[in-house]
Amino acid sequence: MQEPFVWDRYSDQPYPIKDKVYKKKMRQKHLWATFPLLFTTMLFFPLGVLFMPFFRGKKRDKNDFYGMGVEIDKGAVQQELIEELGVKHLLIRMPLWEMHRVEAYVAFAKSFGKDKHILLNILQDREHIDDRELLRRDIETIFEKFGSFVTEYQIGNAINRTKWGFFSMEEYLQWYETIQEIRDKKYPAIKLVGSSVIDFEYHYSVRTLFNFFRVRYDRFSSLLYVDRRGAPTNAQMGIFDTKHKIDFLYALVRLSWKTGKKIYITEVNWPLSNTAPYAPTSEKECVSELEYETYMRAYYSIAFQSGKIARIYWHQLIAAGYGLVDDRGGKIRKTAAFESYKRMIEDAHS
Repeated sequence: MQEPFVWDRYSDQPYPIKDKVYKKKMRQKHLWATFPLLFTTMLFFPLGVLFMPFFRGKKRDKNDFYGMGVEIDKGAVQQELIEELGVKHLLIRMPLWEMHRVEAYVAFAKSFGKDKHILLNILQDREHIDDRELLRRDIETIFEKFGSFVTEYQIGNAINRTKWGFFSMEEYLQWYETIQEIRDKKYPAIKLVGSSVIDFEYHYSVRTLFNFFRVRYDRFSSLLYVDRRGAPTNAQMGIFDTKHKIDFLYALVRLSWKTGKKIYITEVNWPLSNTAPYAPTSEKECVSELEYETYMRAYYSIAFQSGKIARIYWHQLIAAGYGLVDDRGGKIRKTAAFESYKRMIEDAHS
């Protein structure tokens, strides 16, 4: 990443932007985008709430429900751990600022075996948002390199956080539109997944679902964290616990003409206590490993029973501050959640 965007290698995400002058300038530049955001929210947010009790979920296949995030720089032990878990769906990040390593990412994705299904998450950076020709060139390279064995691509990540590069939903929709044009012309078999809004900030999801851009999501994705509320059964805004957040998201997707009806949750976890600087939040939001395991099982259960989520990708396999495995000090330590995740998959296969 280039300044003022800086990657935090501990929490595997960008640091908040420290250059306040740049941040203010960019927000002022995109201030106009607030108006369509407000308009669509005022119109479709109440409609989603109104219709959410009437849309029923579908019976889901447990064998297809579990996914896991893995990272290229977390070591070769991941292949062994994935085999132990028995998970078949993997999410792998492909940062656009690391195009010089694209061959290494291809090799990493292939290293898990032909029986794995990869969702490749294309991570944005400001250079590829500003330079449309650079974006076209590198997206074509990615589709060409991965296209023989990867069919699903998540386009962007946490698009409502400025530290990830976008300063409006209009920027994201234009960016997605460019990538979709390449897919439509040269790679029609590829499935595109969006719009990847993080947390319960559905006004951004609303804007990406109801607009007049030439975009369509083959699958809809959400980074549906509920960690700041503690247990998945805890509510936000009075009624929105995890179940009702899923109900509401499903209603919005069903009402939209911009997307297929499958929903993937492509990131979720809880931050772990006493793991700073690896935890992505303050200690106040962190939980014990026992609570983490309990909340994980509850989250999966709620989502599966709803019948409204096609798959959940846990974020992620190895991460000292929020993953299933702690690798501090060069040692691999499986948490209780790792063993619990393995049992959930075993139960799904039984």
